[in-house]
Amino acid sequence: MSKETGKQLKRGDYEVHKGIYKANARGFGFVVFGDEEEDVFVYQEDSGGAFDGDQVEFIITKAVTGRRREGKVIRILSHQIVKVVGLYEKHKNYGFVRPDNPRIKKDIYITTGAEKDAVTGQKVVVELLSYGSELTGPEGKVIEILGFVGEPGTDILSIVKDFGLPLEFPEKVSNQALRVGKPVSEADSSGRLDLRDVTTITIDGEEAKDFDDAISLTREGENYKLGVHIADVTNYVQEGSALDREALKRGTSVYLADRVIPMLPSVLSNGICSLKVEEDRLTLSCIMTVSPKGELIDHLLMETVIRVDARLTYASVAEMLTSGKEETLTTSEAKILMTDEAELLTTGEIQAGISTPEIYEMCEGLAILSKAIRKQREKRGSIDFDFPETKITLDETGKPIEIKPYERNVATNLIEDFMLLANETVAEEYFWRDSPFLYRTHESPEADKIRKLRLFINNFGYNIRAGNEVRPMEIQKLLHEIEGVPEEMLISRLTLRSMKRAQYLPENKGHFGLAAKHYTHFTSPIRRYPDLQIHRIIKETIRGRMSPERVEHYQKILPAVAAEASRLERRAEEAERETIRLKKAEYMKEYLGDKFDGVISGVTKWGLYVELPNTVEGLVHINNMWDDYYDYVEDSYELVGEMTGKVYKLGQKVRVRVTGVDLWRRTIDFEVLY
Repeated sequence: MSKETGKQLKRGDYEVHKGIYKANARGFGFVVFGDEEEDVFVYQEDSGGAFDGDQVEFIITKAVTGRRREGKVIRILSHQIVKVVGLYEKHKNYGFVRPDNPRIKKDIYITTGAEKDAVTGQKVVVELLSYGSELTGPEGKVIEILGFVGEPGTDILSIVKDFGLPLEFPEKVSNQALRVGKPVSEADSSGRLDLRDVTTITIDGEEAKDFDDAISLTREGENYKLGVHIADVTNYVQEGSALDREALKRGTSVYLADRVIPMLPSVLSNGICSLKVEEDRLTLSCIMTVSPKGELIDHLLMETVIRVDARLTYASVAEMLTSGKEETLTTSEAKILMTDEAELLTTGEIQAGISTPEIYEMCEGLAILSKAIRKQREKRGSIDFDFPETKITLDETGKPIEIKPYERNVATNLIEDFMLLANETVAEEYFWRDSPFLYRTHESPEADKIRKLRLFINNFGYNIRAGNEVRPMEIQKLLHEIEGVPEEMLISRLTLRSMKRAQYLPENKGHFGLAAKHYTHFTSPIRRYPDLQIHRIIKETIRGRMSPERVEHYQKILPAVAAEASRLERRAEEAERETIRLKKAEYMKEYLGDKFDGVISGVTKWGLYVELPNTVEGLVHINNMWDDYYDYVEDSYELVGEMTGKVYKLGQKVRVRVTGVDLWRRTIDFEVLY
């Protein structure tokens, strides 16, 4: 039935479209189709029983200018979800599986004999045998038992299986990794630029296991020669090999709260491809000549062989640069790690011929250069949304014992600056070569979203100058203007929501957020397939093998590689986000009834989202706001009390109490105290 007319809809009365149905945990959904700027809203009763990700035929039932269009699913063409993870419950002659995925609203019916010995309280994987209809539920069979609820690791494993993340490597892939993962020989190094005598360091987190980037720095007169050295993974992962096919299938390494699911087997990712101290490694190096003002003067892109002299951590470098004391590199616990056993250096020598003062001087130079490079990037309008990421510490059973914002410091910033510069430099070279390539693109925001943002910020006295297209400089200027003001979080979040999602494309469309005309991902081939793919292109070009046949080959495969890499990146991000939500809910279960200060991070018609200083976010449902009846004002993102006139808006500080935690839905409920 049409919400607008109440009349029965007929296929011939409307234009039929095809799209992908995206379910929402609250029951309704959207259909994404074509190049439309706005999705089509679908009420739960108009979904036709579609599952999240289904390809559907639909009709638009309401299209009012200035409002979201509404539609109705009339036919399901294909299903994306074929397996479901959930909690098994046994009844007398049958069973049910309650899906973990809140977007699947119906339980899965399991006939006797299809439960695979599962018992009540176990998490299981179900293969769907039928998807049901608007009136009947779906049916399936248990194909894997994951463990009982509450057993260590079962919660994260359930998310892994729900997202279809591959855990074990096929035997053929593992065997191939063992065969190729041999120590670097002189024959392997032949024909490469030998940089083993150049002082080279890695700077990573204390818990890092794989090191795919190292840096070096020397001076040439007043200029700097900055080397960004990246593991030459393509030397071990040949195109079309079992390793390559598996890497493409995975797309990216996935970093979950209690584990890493690597793109490559550990014998490569943590072994021969990892730039370890005092071991020869094959690399692809971008050696850049940079002026004291941070301007790129020249660069060289070469196959190289390096030997890392020292492993430094973000914490040690930041402490040293902040305190101005080089002793922190040798006396602080776990600051410079020379071996996998975290052996600490207590002497003044980091390696024969490499002294602590030499490393200290190099780090000082890196910090100075980083500041200059960052200033150049800011000068052109690069945007930095400084929202805190979450760091979760687990005990040996997987229980969260600490949650806090991940700390950014001078060391993390300088590595980011150098990697960004290398990525831009490589992208620009291959753009001008007119070579087949993979770019990391971030397109300009849609004009309508910027128009809405401009109207909103005008209420606070701010403005964005924009004609047909907004410039990054205008967004950067806005973010600088709101630093430290009460509405900073409010405007920052709305500005971020106005941006498009970055993606991989074989065409260069620039990177709006970085205000970069050319950008790619070159620096992480151990954990990202696009980086691995462009390394092949670069090496074939360096070796003079980019023939017309190879150009045609890459032009043929790159669109599919880009699309798949973008899809798998989104899958990884969603899985990572779900594990964080789960562990936050588990952590806050210990604080039921406790009070916290927080900031309103989201305002919707169903309530307020409040974020605590430790990054935990919970919902104050509108039904639990007892003191008044609140109306949602969409244009200003506010809830306004009808009788009291009390206003709740984004960025506002509030005091809340934890009233509920749902581990299944991974949600936290608050109530506002004042």
